[in-house]
Formats: sequence, C-alpha cells, structure tokens
Amino acid sequence: MKKILIVFTLLLFTISGISQNKYLTKTGHVTFEASVPSFEEVKATNNSTTVILNIENGQFAALVFVKGFRFKNALMEEHFNENYAESDNYPKANFKGEIKDFDINNINETNTKVYYNGTLEFHGKTKAVSNLPMTIHLSDNNEIVLSGALKVNVDDFDIDIPKVVSNKVSKQVEIEYNFPLKKK
Repeated sequence: MKKILIVFTLLLFTISGISQNKYLTKTGHVTFEASVPSFEEVKATNNSTTVILNIENGQFAALVFVKGFRFKNALMEEHFNENYAESDNYPKANFKGEIKDFDINNINETNTKVYYNGTLEFHGKTKAVSNLPMTIHLSDNNEIVLSGALKVNVDDFDIDIPKVVSNKVSKQVEIEYNFPLKKK
C-alpha cells in the first residue's frame, strides 16, 4: 500500500510539473478581412479560439471552429460557411508553430517582437509559413499575450470566389489575432 501511495504521489507531482509549462486560452480572438475598397465590408470575428503555448520550447497551437466566425451580415455568414469555407466538411482551422529563440525570461510588460514558423490548415489544405512576426508581452494579470497579423491567399486553400462577386471579395485575406494565455 505504501508503494502505491508513493507512486501515486510521484505521478501527481510529475503531472503538475508538466502542466506548469503550459499557458492556455479558450477565448482567443481571431479576425479576418477580405474587403475590397468601395464595396461592402467582408470581415468576421471569432472570440472562442483555443490556443496553448509550451513555455519550455515556444511551441504553440491554435484551434478555431470555422462556424464560430461572426459577420455583420447574417447572409454573408451563411455564404461564407456554405460556399467558401464549406464548414460542414471542414469544421476546424488549425495552426501549429514554434516561436524562434523563445525564452520565457525575455517576456515582460513591453511588447516584444518575435518571429515564428509553422503550418496553417484550413479548408482541407495545409500551408507552411515562416519567419512571421508577432508581439508577445506579459499582461498586468500575468497572462502571456500573443498578437499579430498575417496575410494568406485564398488560392492556397482551394477556395473559389465566383466571378459574380470576384471584384467584391479580396483574394488576399488579412488575419489578425490576440491570444491572452493563462498559466494552466
């Protein structure tokens, strides 16, 4: 019985030690915009992105449920989910990456520019990205905040824009993100 108690105690310490190296959010903020000047805004926001950061090595991953994007116009949201993102067939977008030269000791209250590499998966396609900038800082309530922007081309993800709206929707999409991560 004593051996079992010792093994169980060691297991608990190991699990708690591992989880202390992770920061997490389930309320990350992702916005994308594919607007074209002089036409209706094509912009959506998702406030329920799950992100995890391993502070030992700078690896991080993000999961976005595609149907979680909200538009100003309900019809635009419906068209996005049915015709472009095909969210019934491709319900998630994923990002897996690593912050280059990550060191938890260099994070402070000031926005620090860092660079990352990784892969973005959307609409059943995967695109590698490299040397992209983001900012990282420690908030007043000890959250690690990752934020930044990137641009992607819809062609890279086999998204067809019908000719009838091709002059109203940009083929280059601007993605902005903000992830306040709490210690797990």
